[in-house]
Amino acid sequence: MKKKSLSKKLTASPYLVWAAIFIIVPLIFVVYYSVTDGNGNFTLEYIMDIGKYKDVMLNSIWLGFIATVISLVISYPLAYIMARSGANVQRTMMILVMLPMWMNLLIRTYSMMILLQDTGIINTALSWLGIPPLHMINTQGAVVLGMVYNYIPYMILPLYSIMAKMDHNLIEAAEDLGANKLTVLKDIILPLSLPGIASGFTMVFVPSVSTFYISKKLGGNTFSLIGDVIEMQFKSANNYNLGAALSLVLMVLIIVCMMVMNRFTGEDDDGGVLI
Repeated sequence: MKKKSLSKKLTASPYLVWAAIFIIVPLIFVVYYSVTDGNGNFTLEYIMDIGKYKDVMLNSIWLGFIATVISLVISYPLAYIMARSGANVQRTMMILVMLPMWMNLLIRTYSMMILLQDTGIINTALSWLGIPPLHMINTQGAVVLGMVYNYIPYMILPLYSIMAKMDHNLIEAAEDLGANKLTVLKDIILPLSLPGIASGFTMVFVPSVSTFYISKKLGGNTFSLIGDVIEMQFKSANNYNLGAALSLVLMVLIIVCMMVMNRFTGEDDDGGVLI
């Protein structure tokens, strides 16, 4: 037993070292800079200053929530179709879902800029059809669209994983007993897929709220999200303390979101979000 225990510890040691260096230590620095000033003295000044960015925080949460809901609406039927398809179709659809993720986020975002510009591909196609051009770039709608495009695979994959494991005999039994499509969806498919919804919701919502590159390129600096403010504090203003305080609040928000998802689905469900 002692040998097995030692073997497990040695096997896990590389991960523990990696987690300590790249997760725990950075978090300690974030907390430290949040509650100290430039001279290293304890202060809550920067924590109190977070209230000045309340509107930016709320707007970030709102846009992230919209992007997450849109991703869910698009991903849910797609994941169900993938789960009910044959093996070859599943592999093909999985490749199509993952293919954009093989490209860098910067390239994907620039491709959205080309599509949404006033003289971009979409407006050029509209002009051929005699439709007046639409101003899409440098708007909040463009930022939401960029979030959906970049993060929707993180919604599709958890949903597909849960739905592929679903016992379809339950669906057939319900239909044999007279349940219509809506009843099957509401009483069987939806409850069984809740862990996938919770995982996908968290995996899309978290990066959407904290993004800064997408909002900068597709929003055109016409408005700021909380990720933009944090980047500015670290990169331009050299105010590491305020940037760390904002990061700490955002981290707490993310943890609360994950805890809510855990309570909503139950920690023992497959595919749940565990922290």
